[in-house]
Amino acid sequence: GKKKKKKKRKKKKKAAATAADPNGTPDTAATATTTAPGKAAKATPSSLGSKLAKSRGVKGFTDSYVRYGQTDPPTIPVARLFGAPGQPEYPVGEIQAHPGRRVTTEEMRALDRAQEDLWKKLRQASEVHRHVRRYAQSFIEPGIDLADMCERIETTNRLLVEERGLQAGIGFPTGCSVNHVAAHYTPNPGDKVVLEYGDVMSIDFGTQIDGRIIDCAWTVAFDPKFDPLLEAVREATDTGLRTAGVDVRLCDVGEAVQETMESYEVELDGVATPVKCVRNLNGHSMGPYQIHAGKSVPIVKGGDATRMEEGEIYAIETFGSTGRGNVVEDLECSHYMRNFHAPHVPLRMPRAKKLLSHINRTFGTLAFCRRWLERDDGGSTAVNGATGAKQEKYLGALKNLCDVGIVQPYPPLCDVKGSYVAQYEHTLILRPTCKEIVSRGDDF
Repeated sequence: GKKKKKKKRKKKKKAAATAADPNGTPDTAATATTTAPGKAAKATPSSLGSKLAKSRGVKGFTDSYVRYGQTDPPTIPVARLFGAPGQPEYPVGEIQAHPGRRVTTEEMRALDRAQEDLWKKLRQASEVHRHVRRYAQSFIEPGIDLADMCERIETTNRLLVEERGLQAGIGFPTGCSVNHVAAHYTPNPGDKVVLEYGDVMSIDFGTQIDGRIIDCAWTVAFDPKFDPLLEAVREATDTGLRTAGVDVRLCDVGEAVQETMESYEVELDGVATPVKCVRNLNGHSMGPYQIHAGKSVPIVKGGDATRMEEGEIYAIETFGSTGRGNVVEDLECSHYMRNFHAPHVPLRMPRAKKLLSHINRTFGTLAFCRRWLERDDGGSTAVNGATGAKQEKYLGALKNLCDVGIVQPYPPLCDVKGSYVAQYEHTLILRPTCKEIVSRGDDF
């Protein structure tokens, strides 16, 4: 019956996920094919670099950006490698057809061409994201201090996007959520957390140009026993991307994701543990300077029947857990964001006024973290200069801004202790003529 079929499918998928190379890449027959950006799809492996990632869960070579003339480590702003006269255009992401029979008319093609400037901004931010994450994959290994890791990622992100305050920079703080922590953890000043061989860590960071955010994440693990967990979540995200499209109901994406995710299991301490979708985490639509623009993409069945619409941009992300599949807020908060629709509230505390002025000037409605407030540049050299903008004794003022609803705190989201949560995420553009997985790379 059905149970036998499901067991067979689970065994098959478990075997496929375990038949991985030393880099944690499953046998090609068992994975969805992914297209490297732009012309790279036709390049030979020898031209794509030579260094393998130090963790499992990603494919290819970490120095694959050298084919574009990038240095290793990357130091050349991406805008100097693409887009100018005599240089290649920014690579296009993976193109897929919208589900169902959608005829492309000349009118649609004209609409698509009219938004070419927007697509280019998103492709530029995506290319920065790819170079930064490829570099990160080259140095993330057991023993690394997470605060140092985040600093290296963010410094490279600022450099390659040519940070210019709200015009271009980091989309949100580098999330490095470990084991049972699913999202919204980044080290606070003074935190000393070291990555261990037996850890599972999702890395979620963003790049923005003119407020257009690329939101993209992957999971790092070193022990081969976690391969099926990483494979389940990567495949579930790819299922979500394939299912999404113009006129598709959000609930249908959730149902497809859940079916893929929950056909996997992972063996932990000799016990076959099912991989569960984290049912209260979602993908989301994104707008200019707005990471969550109103629509949520569920990762379980039974959600919202609202349809996706032409021109929308989505972060399609899935989370798989060996725990309860439900997260709650826990631990010390590090992520904050000014409320996009914050009302005007008269502030009595001078320190709160000063801090809000700094937030408005430096971050606007983009997310920020305490580490950034305590940098010498207060979070942006372009806006505040290299020194003199470090925020001092600001915690009371920050609490006041949260209490009155101007700033929203986003504490870490955690499953049950002892469980492991993995995440994969890509940014998807619903263009009139097709959909573009703009953040797709040769890694995942």
